[in-house]
Amino acid sequence: MFNVKIADFVICIDNKYEFVERLCKDYITDDNDACLTVCCTDEELAEETKACIAEYGDGMSQGYVESVCVYRHICLSLPEKDAFVLHAAVIEKDKRAYAFLARSGTGKSTHIKLWAKAFPNEVSVVNGDKPIIRKIDGAFYAYGTPWCGKEGWGENKRSRLAAICFLERGEINEISPISPKLSAPRLLKQILIPKDEKGVERTFELMDEFLKTVDTWLLYCNISEEAAIISHDAMSRSVK
Repeated sequence: MFNVKIADFVICIDNKYEFVERLCKDYITDDNDACLTVCCTDEELAEETKACIAEYGDGMSQGYVESVCVYRHICLSLPEKDAFVLHAAVIEKDKRAYAFLARSGTGKSTHIKLWAKAFPNEVSVVNGDKPIIRKIDGAFYAYGTPWCGKEGWGENKRSRLAAICFLERGEINEISPISPKLSAPRLLKQILIPKDEKGVERTFELMDEFLKTVDTWLLYCNISEEAAIISHDAMSRSVK
């Protein structure tokens, strides 16, 4: 059992396998004022194992399976705390965070590499896969978490979110604003929604607030450095 501080929440993790503690090593805290305790049952681990095998094939350790289960528990508790997990790659430049969302395999990792290449020493990755987004005093912040994708790209930090950008593959690079009405169905595909009525209601309220607060864009892009420059120039010039 150990405590972590993630998204400025202190969480107690009652783990069975050492893998989870190693994964969370950069987030471990001595603060004992936990707002949540997470423990996965044997039944939950068995179900998670089946799901992992179905998606990735055999070979996943039980420690890895437990880590997935732990994060799901954490994520499902977030809406009541004005927060949610987002399947996205988030980078920071000039103290502003930009989140890139896309279907798996579309090229989120490739695109943030292009930003790093176009703006050397100016870009950092907050989280490469599953950041937590939290509303604080009317603004939304992206937080790094231990769950940051197979590349392990991320930092234990937070950054105010300036914009989100939906990626689509294209022959040429072009970016345009997208309305909240058109953004909403795309966004909901990248969010873990609780099953209980209260959690669902609060998640949808947060999505409405989020889309009214954060700029949303649609980028058709190839894998040239120009894609990063075009997206940066457009989004950095127009921030709510």
